[in-house]
Amino acid sequence: MERNSFSVLFFLKKTKLLKNGEASVCMRITVNNVRSETNIRKSISPSLWNQAKECSRGKDRKSNDLNKFIEEARIKLYNIHADLKQEGLPITAIILRDKFFGLEEKEAPKTLIATIQEHNDQCRQLVEKDFALITVRRYESCKRYLAELIKIKFDKEDIPLKDVNGEFIRAFEFYLKTEKDCAQNTVIRYMKCLKKITNRSIANEWINKDPFAGIKFHEKEVHREFLTWDELQILVNKKFEIPRIDLVRDIFVFCAYSGLSFIDVKQLSSEHITKDREGNYWIRKARQKTKNMCNIPLLDVPLSIIEKYKDHPLCKKQNVLLPVPCNQKMNAYIKEISDLCGIKKNLSTHCARYTYATSVCLANGVSMENVAKMLGHSNISMTKRYAKVLDQSILSDMQKVGSLSATTV
Repeated sequence: MERNSFSVLFFLKKTKLLKNGEASVCMRITVNNVRSETNIRKSISPSLWNQAKECSRGKDRKSNDLNKFIEEARIKLYNIHADLKQEGLPITAIILRDKFFGLEEKEAPKTLIATIQEHNDQCRQLVEKDFALITVRRYESCKRYLAELIKIKFDKEDIPLKDVNGEFIRAFEFYLKTEKDCAQNTVIRYMKCLKKITNRSIANEWINKDPFAGIKFHEKEVHREFLTWDELQILVNKKFEIPRIDLVRDIFVFCAYSGLSFIDVKQLSSEHITKDREGNYWIRKARQKTKNMCNIPLLDVPLSIIEKYKDHPLCKKQNVLLPVPCNQKMNAYIKEISDLCGIKKNLSTHCARYTYATSVCLANGVSMENVAKMLGHSNISMTKRYAKVLDQSILSDMQKVGSLSATTV
């Protein structure tokens, strides 16, 4: 538990005596080595002051009044400190001073890093309810990068929200690109995190002007790797003697035939498998990221993989259908697998989801709407990012045009 060091000291200000030759009595409050000094508007002759006992040696009425004030002030300050500590409120030298004099406490201006931290703490509590863990981590990385920029640019730990303007936004973009070597689309993700904070600040009237006004960002189209049908069959039929490689290949193939993301296949359990009246098996599972329901027919290949691992110790221990390793191991081993299969592509766990949308579904005539439903997308525009138009689809459509042209000649 954090412990606050606290002390009160009364002393004379001898450097500047009053016209009557007396010195002003000052009070110094110290909390965690941070001081706040103030004049208590009382004075005494320096010859009467006993610094060791922090009181007047005099026996006159003025000395008695001063000593009584000092004693009562000390008791009052310790009571204020005890009350704040009991209520779990912040304790600083300035807060104690203001409360002692009965001054109205002014609300401290909102600052950028503190506001982001407050937002991130709330998001952390809503993980697996409203937010995915990866989203919260992105906000935390954004806060860390902003703190680094503030330290470099202003030599401060934090800045008021009112200082977040268009110039600061552009400086953050430049910092991400140069110092953090972030790609354009990654920069935009962090900018969206910051924009959410500024929009929240505008809504709460902490700032009046949108610092993003007039600033636009354009995402670059990214070429997503996926396996063609032939490459997928090479992967399916390849024999591996090393168990860890064989396991990772099976998990990747399962995702490539079901479209599940890494986290969803890791969480897959028997309760997510249903059987319809015709005897067909389906995966019916809400996506961990968006909570959208996926409805995916289980093909023979993924069914055989589930059967293969039904007695695996990890599956029984965690009550899941597949013993999925961590994402880092998956990605490392998948790259090893692609080399062993002679596939010259930079594969990752997410490539399996692209493979499902493109080579398994669209290449075999599944409609975009059905692909969106199986992937658990809210709208078809997201699905279009996953499902690339294949050359064979273009060729098939143009062959139809060619056959129509031939009949009209």
